[in-house]
Amino acid sequence: MNDLIGIFGITLMYSTPLLFTAMGGLLSENSGVVNIGLEGMMTIGAVVAAIAGYYIQNPWIAFLCAGLAGMSLALFHAVATIHFAADHVVSGTAINLIGPGLSVFLARIFFDGAAMTKPIPFNKKIPQLFTSLFTKENPLRRIFVQYATVYIAFLVVALVWFYLNKTKSGLRLRAVGEHPRAAETVGINVYKMKYIGVLASGFLAGLGGASLSLAIVANFKETLVSGQGFIALAAVIFGGWKPIGAMAACLLFGAAEGLVVYLGYSGYNIPPDLLNMLPYILTIIVLILFVGEANGPSANGQPYESQK
Repeated sequence: MNDLIGIFGITLMYSTPLLFTAMGGLLSENSGVVNIGLEGMMTIGAVVAAIAGYYIQNPWIAFLCAGLAGMSLALFHAVATIHFAADHVVSGTAINLIGPGLSVFLARIFFDGAAMTKPIPFNKKIPQLFTSLFTKENPLRRIFVQYATVYIAFLVVALVWFYLNKTKSGLRLRAVGEHPRAAETVGINVYKMKYIGVLASGFLAGLGGASLSLAIVANFKETLVSGQGFIALAAVIFGGWKPIGAMAACLLFGAAEGLVVYLGYSGYNIPPDLLNMLPYILTIIVLILFVGEANGPSANGQPYESQK
């Protein structure tokens, strides 16, 4: 039982970056813009968070800076795909090339040529919540004593669900992703809604990267993100482009990460390389089994030109 509790606690922690990023990808794709550049946006968010966290010594300012960094990169994707009708996949691929390259460049500038940032002091990381409510012997401590980003991520899921389903702006964003021409005929600014979706996706992806470099670990290195942006995108598809479904997929992929961590420290003689492959193998299996049945927004990925 303690092992299961431990795996569940690790699952929540490792699901956090995926939750932030998947919610961002979901907003972009519901507006009709395919965003495979989530990996690059996560990476730039992670390095900016690590740099700001080290120099400013305030994790919340660093967290915000990471979101803005991801949003800045998303702006290039938005301009290319919305105003210049560039292919969404090509533009996203470019973002995925720019993000890691720019991240290493920034790390080298701020840390004397090193490809990784210096560690952030433990007391300057994102704080853990409810540490005083559970004793060290209480097994529930392994579930509920989590970094604040874990709870923020689940709050973001609720907010995205509410936005898409219960607000006028959210319904307009979904309408743009389904039938932009019809949406424009009733007075909806299609370009504006698409920009909102893409920029929000960059901001949340940046927060996803920051939850890695400010909480789970205390610095940035080249391999920190290592495919999690693509896993978050897979979660969006697996979850049917809906917040609750994407959250369930993120927890599933996070459980794979949790199992890797558990098996790595459990004493079982399993090759580390084999363990590291597990989350990606699970992602491929899930996509093979379910992607054929997934139907995204009708106009997702299609260029749009206003008639006004």
